[in-house]
Amino acid sequence: MTKEQLEQIKKILNDWKNEIIESQKKAVQEMAKEGEELMFPDPTDRATYEEDRARLLKIKDRELKLLHKIEDTLKRIDAGEYGICKECGSEIPFERLLARPVTDLCIECKTEQEEKEKE
Repeated sequence: MTKEQLEQIKKILNDWKNEIIESQKKAVQEMAKEGEELMFPDPTDRATYEEDRARLLKIKDRELKLLHKIEDTLKRIDAGEYGICKECGSEIPFERLLARPVTDLCIECKTEQEEKEKE
């Protein structure tokens, strides 16, 4: 992988990281604000609100997990370990890294992993 390609991936990861951080901050602020203002005369409205909030929390949890993957990936880049499959040691094609910058497996090893998970 060229230095320019590596910088391109690093920019994608940092932009992604910043988007997630801002999204997390915004969600926390909105939830705090909502908590102060809400009153539900109808139990159905309350149930709908709680369901929506649970869904949002699940999304934010997934974003947080992705944020950790992004940070780990940036560390691998700094350590010179990025773009190498953790399973077989082969170089991961740049196109795959563009499609999924946080990946640490080549397509063959990822396919094998998914097949094992199905069993």
